[in-house]
Amino acid sequence: MTITRDFSKPLQRLQDGVVRFFTSETTSYVIKRLLQALLTLLLASALSFFIMQLAPGDYLDNLRQNPQISEETIQRLQQQFGLDKPIIDQYWLWLRQIVTRGDFGVSFAYAQRPVTSILWERVPATLLLSISSLIVTWAIAVPLGIIGAVHHNQWSDRVLRVISYIGQGFPTLITGLLLLFFAQITSPLFPVGGMTSIDHADLTPIGKVLDIAWHMILPTLALSITGFAGLQRITRGELLDVLRQDYIQTARAKGLPENRVIYVHALRNAVNPLITLLGFEFASLLSGAFITENYFNWPGLGRLILQAVQAQDLYLVMASLMMGAVMLIIGNLLADLALKVVDPRIKLTEMN
Repeated sequence: MTITRDFSKPLQRLQDGVVRFFTSETTSYVIKRLLQALLTLLLASALSFFIMQLAPGDYLDNLRQNPQISEETIQRLQQQFGLDKPIIDQYWLWLRQIVTRGDFGVSFAYAQRPVTSILWERVPATLLLSISSLIVTWAIAVPLGIIGAVHHNQWSDRVLRVISYIGQGFPTLITGLLLLFFAQITSPLFPVGGMTSIDHADLTPIGKVLDIAWHMILPTLALSITGFAGLQRITRGELLDVLRQDYIQTARAKGLPENRVIYVHALRNAVNPLITLLGFEFASLLSGAFITENYFNWPGLGRLILQAVQAQDLYLVMASLMMGAVMLIIGNLLADLALKVVDPRIKLTEMN
């Protein structure tokens, strides 16, 4: 007896699921945003490329000052890097090799290495420092903002407001200098700079982790202080606005526990602007680490970009700028999707 199976129903369910996925509001929104991102990246790359060209001279000007380098060598390098072509031609060649080969060019200053490989060497250090700073900032600022809103105009709220004002008065530039000075006067309690100690290679795996964490303390604080102050004030203000709403008063009148009113009803509605802010903070990780990495000799993207700008390393700077633009786009997209998850009432089609 032969048993035949009917695969038409599972295939139909699979087909229906695929159709629902590609016709859903979220998928349509993501596709629309990605198409908009391509245009944004194109315009940003063109603007950045032409602004870079406005700087006087180029990378080869430094080589021309070296009497040991002949003019023939300069001309050969000029042709090799395409610096002898008009600006529009340089940009078109650079854009075409990105689209066709995924090649962002080679670095002038780093022995003609591909800029993508140079950037990927520095990405882990910058992400480690920036994400740790983001976690510290939110883990401290959000609870303190809640305390300030719940105890509005009480002594604890006043103290926290003074702390936030002081924190906002110290930008990363000043905070980094003060912490660097603190590291010097307390040495060897805190390392003055770098990501690892001299004997890092001889340490155990746990010892290596602790060594990197020890070197991260002051750079993380330098990145966190200003962001912590601003986020604390935003959290306090948003939660205060929600706590004044009628439905919160109604929930209290029904006898709900105060903790449930605050953390379930009020905070859930106050968190939407914070999620949007998180998307922008994700994009600002690179720029925030720019100053701190140079102060503390941290081997990340910030130091690399500064050195590339100083050396007029065109393609390395361009790749770094494009990475920042991509982070901004991804951060905003993730923030919008997170808002949809937190508050299903939000319609993605109504968001810009």
